[in-house]
Parts: sequence; structure tokens; C-alpha cells
Amino acid sequence: MKRIRLIVSLLGIILFLSACGNLDSSSMSSGGGTSTSKGTQLTGQSDDSQYEGVIKNGKYVTSKSRGVSNTQNADNQLNLKSFETGLLNVSKNEFSTSKYAFREGQYLSKSTVSNWLDRESKSNPDGLNPKSNGSTSPTKRNPIYLQQIEEQDYMIQKDSKLTLGGITIGIGINSVDYYKKTQYGATYETDISNAQVKAQGRKIANEVLSRLRKKSALKNVPIVIALYKQASNDSLVGGNFFSYSVNKNESTSVSSWKSINQKSYVFPLSDSQSSPNTNDTTSFTNFKSQVEDFFPNLSGVTAQAQYTDKQLDGMNIKITTQFYSQTEIINFTQYLQSAAQKYLPSNVPIDITVSSTDGVQSFLSRTAKAKKFTSHVFNSY
Repeated sequence: MKRIRLIVSLLGIILFLSACGNLDSSSMSSGGGTSTSKGTQLTGQSDDSQYEGVIKNGKYVTSKSRGVSNTQNADNQLNLKSFETGLLNVSKNEFSTSKYAFREGQYLSKSTVSNWLDRESKSNPDGLNPKSNGSTSPTKRNPIYLQQIEEQDYMIQKDSKLTLGGITIGIGINSVDYYKKTQYGATYETDISNAQVKAQGRKIANEVLSRLRKKSALKNVPIVIALYKQASNDSLVGGNFFSYSVNKNESTSVSSWKSINQKSYVFPLSDSQSSPNTNDTTSFTNFKSQVEDFFPNLSGVTAQAQYTDKQLDGMNIKITTQFYSQTEIINFTQYLQSAAQKYLPSNVPIDITVSSTDGVQSFLSRTAKAKKFTSHVFNSY
């Protein structure tokens, strides 16, 4: 029996997601921010690429199944982050940010998701992972395919009320299943091929859709199901979504899939790798060289970059160093702002985090539409 654990959702996601309570038939008032009054409010949008959220009775309503996943997901937090962010992006293909508001999932409970993530057995007939065949051989055992499930609800305003307009379900499939032959023994691995990831993902998606349609509230709403391939525990980037399906009202089985050609890279690339765009590689290399020449105490300059259809989606750059004074932090951040503007790719979102052993020292960011980077130095008072 595999272990199930709860991973506390990152608080930072609240800054980027607009959350909703269980508000299907609640009266709604407009206006940004939280409220201590009864009823519901829209949070407003930081920009038009993000969903407006909903607050119920002045309180943020969390997902009923948030944080439930198989144990091994804790070993690569990048999987969790890219899964949540990527699922939002898939949802935006079908649920416009101008029409829909976001609510965290309210139809799948923790116990339901925990049971689904477990193996099928006499005590748990709802398990979506295969029954154990008793083997502990890496090539003969039945691996754990299904790693995580996440629900997102999308609400529409109608006659001053919010009603459910559709939901998105993310299904995370392992590329490697980690297991132990004894409770405290060594860890072994079962590799799962791309063909198996795809086949098992589609099989599980069909069963999930069928089960969701048995819920009265979900019989007649669009249900988007997205499939995600988990990265291995030693990967320096998270996994990626590889296909999704839009299932219209009342459909109980998936009729077609849309491919997602998405892949993540870590810069600087290894000698055996090449990125989809050599200009991006050159841009990062030049930026890294300039930064390292400017400041002598750098421990590393790395970047995570994601591509869809070989086009750069964005970069998260991490710079690790040791500063000895606040003036060094200020001047280094100012230089970064200039160098990033000059060397890094334009028209894509880029975040730059500068950290030391004492924590985050400064942060720079530029949205896809912005012309210049903004920066913030963390001071102490």
C-alpha cells in the first residue's frame, strides 16, 4: 500500500490565482479586495491575463482536496509548481479570463482524491492505480501511474449571481515510479515509457470523466481534462502538460485530444542539449557572462525556461551570491535591471530572483507586454 500525504499548497499561489468559494447561487457584489460582510465579491484583476476571483463572506475558500498527492511528489517541488501553473494556462484556452472567475475545486474532497490516487484493491475499489501484482522487480511490478489530481472551477456571472460554467481537471502521470521493497529500505525505480504515460493518462481520464458526470452539479457543464507528465525526482525542471480534452455537456467519455508541445529547459544547457532557439541560449549566455564579470561573489546564475511549440513562454532566473552590505545589493540590482533589459529575450515574462544564504535579497520582473524591468530590494528596518 502506498503512502498518501498532504502537501500544504504554496501560499504564494494566492498572489497569482484568484480564488473562489462555493458560490454557485450566491448574490454577488462588485469591488476589489476582501470583505468582512456577508455575500460575495469579485477581487478585481491585477491584469487581464489573470482571472478575477471570488471571496465568500470575507474569507478565502480553499480547495476541498488541496495538497493531496502521492508521497514521491514531495521530492520534486518543481512538479507541483509547474503542474498548478500549467493547468491554469490550459484552462485559459477554454475559459476566458474576461468571462469567467476562478474558484478552487469544491467537488472533489480529500478523501475522494486520496482513494482515487491509491491502488485498486478490495478495500478501495475506487483506486485508479492498478492492483499490486506482488512483484518487487522494477520491470515486472505494476507501477504507480497516477501521481496527482487537481480540480479548478470556473464561474460565470448571470443575473447578479455566480453559477458554475465549467471545470478543469489536471491529471499527473509519473514518468518514474519510486518504491521501497521494505519500509525503511533502499529506493528502487520503475521507468514508465512515454507510450505508457500517454495510454495510462487517457485511460484514467475516461474513468475520471465518467465519475464526475455522476455528480448532479457536473452533468451539464464543460469539463476540461489535461494530462501532465511528471518529471523525475532528480530533474532541475518540472514536468509538462502534453494533451488536453474539452468534454461538452453530458459527455461521459473522452472523444478527442488536443496535443500540447511543451518542454522545459535549464540554462546553461549541458553539452548534449540544445534549445529550440539558439538566440535564447546566446542571450542568456551573454547575460550570465556580464553579471559574473560585474560581481565577484556569485555562486551561480541559472534559468528555467519553458517552450510551447518551440516558442519561449518565459524564464525564471536565479542568481545566488553573498553580499556584504546593503549598498552592494542596491547597486547589483540596478546593474541587473540594465543588463537584463539589454541581453535577455523580449516579449516574454521574465522573473529574476537574487538570493544569498540570508534569503532573497532582491527581485526583478518584466511581463510579456512590458518594455522595462521593475525591481525591488528587500530592506530591513
